[in-house]
Amino acid sequence: MKCILLCAGYATRLFPLTENFPKALLEVGGRAILDYTLDKVNEIDEIDEIYLVTNAKYTPHFEKWASEKNNIKPIKVFNDGTTNNDDRLGAIGDIEFVLESANVNDDILVLATDNLFEFKLLDFYNFYKTKNAPCVCVREEQDINLLKRVGVAKLDDEMKIVDFVEKPAEPQSKYAVYAEYIYPRAVLPEIKKYLEEGNSCDAPGNLVAYMYKKTPTYAYAFKGTCFDIGTHDALAEVNELYSNK
Repeated sequence: MKCILLCAGYATRLFPLTENFPKALLEVGGRAILDYTLDKVNEIDEIDEIYLVTNAKYTPHFEKWASEKNNIKPIKVFNDGTTNNDDRLGAIGDIEFVLESANVNDDILVLATDNLFEFKLLDFYNFYKTKNAPCVCVREEQDINLLKRVGVAKLDDEMKIVDFVEKPAEPQSKYAVYAEYIYPRAVLPEIKKYLEEGNSCDAPGNLVAYMYKKTPTYAYAFKGTCFDIGTHDALAEVNELYSNK
């Protein structure tokens, strides 16, 4: 299995902090946000390589970070060539960029890196092994306003997705989809097909909405907190929380 870390966004809401520095490397509790994710990736023995995709602006920062990690799994940084928020490839475009650049022919774990989540990725992986099908992470949410801002999945009794809507005006389920995905290698050609059909290259949840209609796709319901570090206030709040741990 390969792990793809999505780090090509420009995090404009966090300017000026992220104007010339990647959000994923901002410190929370004395460590880079990305370091917490890396810890969880390293617990999955089946992952043998980590591919980090970023933009031309942030590439030197991630290359420096990767060179200093001496990680137990090799980390390779991919520059998608974009330089600003207007010419970005989008999350799904970046996934396909890595698949083609690295000639990937393995299952993939895809992670957004601007969130801090407290569940074990190993548990997610073990759930995937029981399904051997595309899997996403979800959490049951009670906040209707939050549900309107994210992807929402409707599930059957076996946790298979039977409906999915990105940012629904009227959520039909309490399962919010978070940006952690596993795709088996058999379905990877569908990602290129998705893009060739002219679908949105951004918001990785859009790929889930496409995929579940073509092949059984399952949801792993995790427990625990997931912090969206999207604003200065959110960053300060999470930094204080982690500094006190």
